[in-house]
Amino acid sequence: MRNPLKRGGAAAPVEPVDPEVTRPFSAPARPELTGGRRVGVLLQHGFTGSPYSMKPWGSALAERGYAVEVPLLPGHGTSWQDCNTVGWQDWYDAVSRTFARLRAENDAVVVGGLSMGGSLVLRLAADHPDEVAGVVLVNPAVNTTRLDVKALPVLKRVVASMPGIANDIKKPGVEELGYTRTPLRAADSMMREGWKPLRSDLARVTAPVLLFKSTVDHVVDPSSLDIIRSNVSSRDFTERMLTESYHVATLDNDAETIFAESADFVARVSAG
Repeated sequence: MRNPLKRGGAAAPVEPVDPEVTRPFSAPARPELTGGRRVGVLLQHGFTGSPYSMKPWGSALAERGYAVEVPLLPGHGTSWQDCNTVGWQDWYDAVSRTFARLRAENDAVVVGGLSMGGSLVLRLAADHPDEVAGVVLVNPAVNTTRLDVKALPVLKRVVASMPGIANDIKKPGVEELGYTRTPLRAADSMMREGWKPLRSDLARVTAPVLLFKSTVDHVVDPSSLDIIRSNVSSRDFTERMLTESYHVATLDNDAETIFAESADFVARVSAG
């Protein structure tokens, strides 16, 4: 993660994110475009982000006829203070409910995620290996090599937040509209309650995986890619490097590549 623990003084009040631009995205299946099969896709945004970072991707897949759901995680899309009142289990419960609904309504479901959204959908794939048809990951986060993260369990009790990690985008004039502060209680929950158990369970992931990784990413270091690549059991594993995007690649210069290649991947793994 990009320096969320650097010193920055006391946290000032932060204006909440505009809920009009961070609301969830939903599109119905159009089986007439998908060979008569109903195919669902769950796309999950990352930590301190919102569906805004995923809506262009969701819209592109919906145009192909897929049922798309981009849920808003609890504590997101409002203010970073709200995020500090929730944690990994709240986020995973929300993602699980959306997945269960898509699974009940469709013949096959593919899951995808950006950053922490990637770790959440990997958790789904580990817990439901027979129900996840495929996994698409964009700069997924399951680990950090930052030594100062070890201070989080103590630091979170004395400091509510640190400078944010949003807007790591190479394309000029584009913003993620995420939180400008990193809520430390929530960050600790993500790493300790989410990432740590997931790393031990990655071998349970057997679904096909399409993983996009930016060559320059100021938020997630290369250790996450190495861990995922080395530990999932997926025999069908495709890795694509993105040379023109930073962390939020779904809004960056390589976005169209992600949209097109993920659409082809969904079509292939959901063919039945």
